[in-house]
Amino acid sequence: MLNIPTLPLSLYIHLPWCIRKCPYCDFNSHALRDELPEQTYIDALIKDLDADKQQVIDRPLVSIFIGGGTPSLFSPQAIERILNAVQQRFHLDANIEITLEANPGTIEKTRFAGYFSAGVNRLSVGVQSFQADKLKVLGRIHDDNEAKRAVDTVINSGFTNFNVDLMHGLPNQSIDDALFDLNTALAFSPTHLSWYQLTLEANTFFAKHPPTLPPDDLIWEMQEQGQQLLADFNFKQYEISAYSQPNKQCVHNKNYWEFGDYLGIGAGAHSKITGIVKISPFKHTQIPPFEKGGLGGIYQITRAWKHKSPKDYLDPCKNFIAEEKIIPAEELAFEFMLNALRLYQPISIKLLIERTGLTLTTLEPRLIKARAKDLLDWNETTITTTDLGRRFYNDLVGIFLELGVRS
Repeated sequence: MLNIPTLPLSLYIHLPWCIRKCPYCDFNSHALRDELPEQTYIDALIKDLDADKQQVIDRPLVSIFIGGGTPSLFSPQAIERILNAVQQRFHLDANIEITLEANPGTIEKTRFAGYFSAGVNRLSVGVQSFQADKLKVLGRIHDDNEAKRAVDTVINSGFTNFNVDLMHGLPNQSIDDALFDLNTALAFSPTHLSWYQLTLEANTFFAKHPPTLPPDDLIWEMQEQGQQLLADFNFKQYEISAYSQPNKQCVHNKNYWEFGDYLGIGAGAHSKITGIVKISPFKHTQIPPFEKGGLGGIYQITRAWKHKSPKDYLDPCKNFIAEEKIIPAEELAFEFMLNALRLYQPISIKLLIERTGLTLTTLEPRLIKARAKDLLDWNETTITTTDLGRRFYNDLVGIFLELGVRS
């Protein structure tokens, strides 16, 4: 049975404001129309942290990720204040990864050096493209020169571990354009690259006013040539859109994909906590058990999310939590596979059992069906996605949603 204290635990901190909402963005971000309520929001984050820490007492944090929005709108002093509050309340793993997302349009050297001094040891820079025309189409507030200066600033501020975000499959983008962006990023020697395809998400400007994207066969060729270029530079693809130098995978995101636990504080932030308890860890409501055993309690996984609107989140009359859900046993296989199948590595059966309480026998009908379609292969120790399964990820995941799987 799962030993809860050993399950990796991460902390996500959401800072929801940005200068302008990008037309492709479906994240919980809000254009800043007035003065940034920096101190008020940090006050709320600390209260939110205090409310949640009781659910994970004595569990060390392996990673902290400060995302948004545009977190680099917040001053180094504000970031230091929240990180100090975390350190006072949690034990931090000796090798903890602390990431902050930043956009080139908000970068200056003194601010980045301040983040480094505050304890941030990894930056993720949202460049998206190093070409002015592509940045304009994407609605970014920076140009190509600012993008290059931004990455230079990261390096000169002391960061040796940083990610560059790039997109491909952009309107009017050729294969040469995509390779130019990759080559430009690689010239800065990042440790990690997120290179993902532009998709038209619901409830975005692009969904209502869709641009013309390159044909699928061109995007496929773009991906293949880009992946070969990255491999030539010793970048290994370890997830659908993530590439890293050896030993530089993103600890925080990998914990998500391996179905680890995480607390989320801030507007719209999500939490996933595994516990052996008889009541909900968040609202203390009675819940039906789905498995008895280990440590004399009930094994359960709870998801909770905070109010999305900053106004609601900051309302002192409201609880930070908007809603919570105990994951039913029949949804566990889908939840696990939705995450784990993103990784380009065999899935350990031992990990699946530890993180869900399911058994290989329980999953067998779905695994047999997926193997018959040549989407994965499996044995008693591992599940391995095929090249076809990686290409048709949504079809593969859907197999584990069909009819549910009960423990």
